[in-house]
Amino acid sequence: MPSERNSGILLHPTSFPGRFGVGDLGPEAYRWVDFLKLSGTRYWQILPLGPTGYGDSPYQCFSAFAGNPLLVSPEILVDEGLLSEKDLRHRPSFPKGKIDFGPTIIWKNEILEKAFNNFVSAKSERLNLEFQSFLEMEKSWLEDYALFMAIKENQDGAPWITWDSKLKKRKSRTLKAFQVNHAQDIIRHKFNQFLFFRQWKSLRAYANTNGIQIIGDMPFVIAMDSADAWTHPELFLMDADLKPTMVAGVPPDYFSATGQLWGNPLYKWPVHQRQGFSWWIERLSAVLKLVDLVRLDHFRGFAAAWHVPFGNETAIQGKWIPGPAKELFTAFQKKFGKLPIIAEDLGVITDDVKALRDGFGLPGMKILQFGFTGDPDDDFLPHNYPVNCFAYTGSHDNNTAQGWYDQASPREQAWCRKYLNAPKGSIAWPMMRALWASVAMNVVAPMQDLLGLGAEARMNLPGSQTGNWSWRMAAGDMNNELAERLKDLNFTYARLPQEQKLAYTRQLEQEQSDSVKPH
Repeated sequence: MPSERNSGILLHPTSFPGRFGVGDLGPEAYRWVDFLKLSGTRYWQILPLGPTGYGDSPYQCFSAFAGNPLLVSPEILVDEGLLSEKDLRHRPSFPKGKIDFGPTIIWKNEILEKAFNNFVSAKSERLNLEFQSFLEMEKSWLEDYALFMAIKENQDGAPWITWDSKLKKRKSRTLKAFQVNHAQDIIRHKFNQFLFFRQWKSLRAYANTNGIQIIGDMPFVIAMDSADAWTHPELFLMDADLKPTMVAGVPPDYFSATGQLWGNPLYKWPVHQRQGFSWWIERLSAVLKLVDLVRLDHFRGFAAAWHVPFGNETAIQGKWIPGPAKELFTAFQKKFGKLPIIAEDLGVITDDVKALRDGFGLPGMKILQFGFTGDPDDDFLPHNYPVNCFAYTGSHDNNTAQGWYDQASPREQAWCRKYLNAPKGSIAWPMMRALWASVAMNVVAPMQDLLGLGAEARMNLPGSQTGNWSWRMAAGDMNNELAERLKDLNFTYARLPQEQKLAYTRQLEQEQSDSVKPH
């Protein structure tokens, strides 16, 4: 983790502009890296990259190890000869500025199937060797994932918990028969993963070469309807019929008076301990193959997680049950050395959570939107930040800065303007300036805040089931003017990378010299 002051922008790849209904890993992703480099921004933060399931949420994925085929770039597939331009012409009229997931997923799956069929018929020796190498490297999770997805497809997308008992309980004879009868479907799902990992690896290499580090995200819980829960039910709190006995959530908090009932299965920690936390180590290793740093979502869950009896309709009734946090993170440290981890330590943070975070030297998070309570001692105000933290105007779960301000109480608005010395009106950049000026080693703003967008651009509203994750940038949003404005902010508050600082200083001196020359 770099030791100097840094800045970052939060933007999930689905939010890139483009012709194909959803942002992907194609040309716009490379333009994004160029934008970050030009602006002197070191970090690009993203959400989980897994294949999304219910509600299109990146926090409810069909696998903790797989990538999302929805992100595969059709344009790169054309460049590689797996598709033709003609294949891309007949597509739905996708909306601009927003993802309509239904038709987008249908069309993207059709395109990926064409690419797979072309791969099979072309018999490219080079590509096939790459594919075979990928199958060997990722077989520890890929075999079960591809089988899971093929069965799910065959079952019209039904959750695995509702499958026929022999499929649900992974009876060997039944699975082998399915593998024989649906071999091509299973290989197709493996090939989709090959395409995703191939394109992501190339994009990440381009980012790293240009001085950009990627911050990924690893949720504390996994989805119930996932290959992981289906393959390893012994790791989770489930009964003999594989129904969860306890599910995850959080008690009533800032976001919800009835808490948040996530419904994810929770862990049989004694089993994980007996196995030396091998599943966790493999999971973190998989994320670190994709990114440079990892934000651990719901970090407090490692110290103690809110367990809600299965069947409850809200998260009000539950209890905190401790986990073997220190033992787990010691195992992480033994495997990875200095941990490239950011602790998402928001919400109800108790002394044991702080001890876990600080004991392993992990930076926590600060959210500026939470700070305008009227109390100058509020921990979320920039003058109270510790050096070792990642400070945000807001996260993917918050409103945009402008959206928050527009919906805040008159008291919060007044305190916000007073603290930032900002006039009424646009508030995002004054909030960013206060953040960038703080002693926090690392600061991050969502792209929506750079653009000064309102509540219509919010990424997620916790507790809601529809209308989330769909925001996209406009084609002209990644422009040089905005990059230069961000670069000036990075320079002013010593967050510009050293290699750019000298050149920018000379540029400013030249501009000042030119401005005083007689005309």
